[in-house]
Amino acid sequence: MAWLRAGSNVAKLAVRRTLSRGSSCVIRPQTSSAVNRYFHASSFKPRAQAAPAPRPVPLSRLTDNFLDGTSSVYLEELQRAWEQDPSSVDESWDNFFRNFVGQAATSPGISGQTIQESMRLLLLVRAYQVYGHMKAKLDPLGLEERSIPDDLNPSLYGFTEADLDREFFVGVWRMAGFLSENRPVQTLRAILKRLEQAYCGSIGYEYMHIADREKCNWLRDKIETPTPSVYNLQRREVILDRLIWSTQFENFLAAKWTAAKRFGLEGCETLIPGMKEMFDRSADLGVETIVIGMSHRGRLNVLGNVVRKPLRQIFSEFSGGTKPVDEAGLYTGTGDVKYHLGTSYDRPTRGGKQIHLSLVANPSHLEAVDPVVVGKTRAKQYYSNDIDRTKNMGVLIHGDGSFAGQGVVYETLHLSALPNYTTGGTIHIVVNNQVAFTTDPRSGRSSQYCTDVAKALSAPIFHVNGDDVEAVVHACELAAEWRQTFHTDVVVDIVCYRRFGHNEIDEPSFTQPNMYKVIRNHPSSLQIYQSKLLESGQVTKEDIDRINDKVLSILNEEFIASKDYITQRRDWLSAYWLGFKSPEQLSRIRNTG
Repeated sequence: MAWLRAGSNVAKLAVRRTLSRGSSCVIRPQTSSAVNRYFHASSFKPRAQAAPAPRPVPLSRLTDNFLDGTSSVYLEELQRAWEQDPSSVDESWDNFFRNFVGQAATSPGISGQTIQESMRLLLLVRAYQVYGHMKAKLDPLGLEERSIPDDLNPSLYGFTEADLDREFFVGVWRMAGFLSENRPVQTLRAILKRLEQAYCGSIGYEYMHIADREKCNWLRDKIETPTPSVYNLQRREVILDRLIWSTQFENFLAAKWTAAKRFGLEGCETLIPGMKEMFDRSADLGVETIVIGMSHRGRLNVLGNVVRKPLRQIFSEFSGGTKPVDEAGLYTGTGDVKYHLGTSYDRPTRGGKQIHLSLVANPSHLEAVDPVVVGKTRAKQYYSNDIDRTKNMGVLIHGDGSFAGQGVVYETLHLSALPNYTTGGTIHIVVNNQVAFTTDPRSGRSSQYCTDVAKALSAPIFHVNGDDVEAVVHACELAAEWRQTFHTDVVVDIVCYRRFGHNEIDEPSFTQPNMYKVIRNHPSSLQIYQSKLLESGQVTKEDIDRINDKVLSILNEEFIASKDYITQRRDWLSAYWLGFKSPEQLSRIRNTG
């Protein structure tokens, strides 16, 4: 293409020939600028000395890659060059032509398929990989107005309804997935069905912004490889049990402390089974310690059901129970509210491993804890000689408004790959209420998603419908696998809602009347999952009632025990931090400023 920029007569002739080929030609970006210069250079004057005859420019083996070809004319030239000398084109193009020509010769059902048609089909597949998340069913309330890109319309690529049952040759890649060499010929209908299942269901994947081909292919294999669409009965019973614990915990607090602020998790109860499956998977992959940071929404539920802080201790603190004392009998409490406190615990996993969890205390400044968690994780890696950064991991739970709006999030993200700061990847979970305090998303950010800031770090982003607990579990497990494989940040965006106000005292209908009109009649994620399991016949109503009764019985027993619970110093982590002054000791230090 370099000779096209020279402005020679040969260039002009080539432009005319190219444009005369018809509208199917798509000129590559570098060519387009040269064409514009040619047609707008009205003052162009030939030099007195004749320009040298242009030399043929060889196709670049480095840049003319299979996935970059967008012009049918360019495609034809590539094919001619390949027929003369296969080594003159990139290896991916060599594979394409070799497979296509060989397959077309032996498969009578696709004898009418052209190379241009095959290329258009692959462009349609790529459109789903890039834009499929915009068609995914993410909003459990169905309120979000989304425009589906024209790129996902097969007619844009010249396909009609008559083509749906035609067979197409697509097996040109040495990769896994449904577009693989073990399924080289498929109908257009089957291809579109698989693309819809993979990219437009309850999970919307954003990963094509990642420049690393290996990482993209790893994720593409995970997303596109057909797998059983449901978990087996044993996994489903575990997920159901964890979802019931999450839901009943909030119901119990609401019943016992009706007027207390607790910043409950109602509307995103699936966070708990998602996190627990994520930690189980992480432990299976070698993680031994997880440091967690989060704001106050759902914090008590995470403390009780994920980190396993004793429920009687949580209930005691809620009731204003006994404060911890030191050896001299002095009160050593923090004076903080219950949804700011942290704790740590060693807990067994479903896979039989042991994992240490610590939830870092957090003030009301929602994202202030982010660098603290990353720093604590880095320190644990340093002192445990975790050179590969695979045994100690950080997990941060954000709100949608704060993830998009608070600078400390972006600052922490940008430290994540620096040699002196990296922790081998942080998993970010966004509890996306679709409202920040009282602000609608369209009034709180300029980007489509609250997670778009993570694209600057080439982090994959999994948007998932918060009502689909199995989808949440799958996204969380995939995030754990990504972190342990590539040691970089990853984001799980749980699109949910907030059943009550910013806290339980607020009345959200004043600021979001339409949203809360829908929420009032919307079933909980537990109700949705129970109905799904009952319809499948795998679980009976007696099974569900048995789990509910067990959970309620334990909650009541812990509530009774909380009345006699005496708080220990170790509950506040003070026993593990020798020399760390208590709030009371700090208050006695005079300001000598």
